[in-house]
Amino acid sequence: MSEKLQKVLARVGLGSRRHMEEAIIQGRVSVNGKIAEIGQRIEATDELRVDGRRVDFALEEETRRRVIIYYKPEGEICSRQDPEGRPTVFDNLPNLRGERWVMVGRLDINSSGLLLFTNDGELANRLMHPSNEVEREYAVRVMGEVTPTARQALLDGVTLDDGPAKFESFTEVGGEGINRWYQVVVKEGRNREVRRIFESQSLKVSRLLRTRYGTIILPRELRTGRWMELDKTDIDNLAKSVELKPRQGTGLFGMAKRRTEKMAEKPLASRRGGYLRQQRRDDEQDQPQQRSNSNAHNNSNGRKTIGFNKGFKKP
Repeated sequence: MSEKLQKVLARVGLGSRRHMEEAIIQGRVSVNGKIAEIGQRIEATDELRVDGRRVDFALEEETRRRVIIYYKPEGEICSRQDPEGRPTVFDNLPNLRGERWVMVGRLDINSSGLLLFTNDGELANRLMHPSNEVEREYAVRVMGEVTPTARQALLDGVTLDDGPAKFESFTEVGGEGINRWYQVVVKEGRNREVRRIFESQSLKVSRLLRTRYGTIILPRELRTGRWMELDKTDIDNLAKSVELKPRQGTGLFGMAKRRTEKMAEKPLASRRGGYLRQQRRDDEQDQPQQRSNSNAHNNSNGRKTIGFNKGFKKP
């Protein structure tokens, strides 16, 4: 049993197939001590090295495709290690024997919400590649008024430093005063793209939460800093969305399966309401300052409700 070399390298998360082919052409890849060639097939017993470093791998038929959802809190960085010693999103992930988790996209340190991780680098690369136009959905709290003109500009498209960008959809979902929440969708994952699109209209994003990536929605029973493994149906649907074939060995098994079943059967009280409730609590903490500012202007003693008043739409 054998498999094409560049396919193996992409799947273990070292880069896309195209990048791996370039690495092979440049002579950076060796198999059993000999410089590899494009199209070469390798077997499970072969020794594989890239830039002199040994690469652990398994053939596709022997590898179970796995995907986990992680609810990233604010304050964690999307990196395996940080020279400043800050917490990273990899700190709380389950260990993989002989493999590694590949992160699908990123969130900046001040953002929170859904992050996908997989042991299938090819799946990760396809989910991130702009040509596949995989939707990313966000809940965004914005300071400032989104006028009809600004709203139309956000949907029609604006020009950023790295090219044009726009929201595929834009929906107001709650809030009063200077802070309002919106649900937006983009089809790219450029650095700080959502924040920069709003900034093009002189609007500041004060909170940003990713609620969906492709076909996967952030589960309401999942708490920040925790992860949940997807089952075969969800993983197969995700793979099909980027034209990858389902794999027989896929999804939950063993301890991971029992852990997820237990979470579904006995959700903790603090999970109920999910991210909607968490954002409402956060907004209510900000409310006294906003109310005092408002009272200074209009002498009103009426209590305002800040935060979500309805849920997000499902795709």
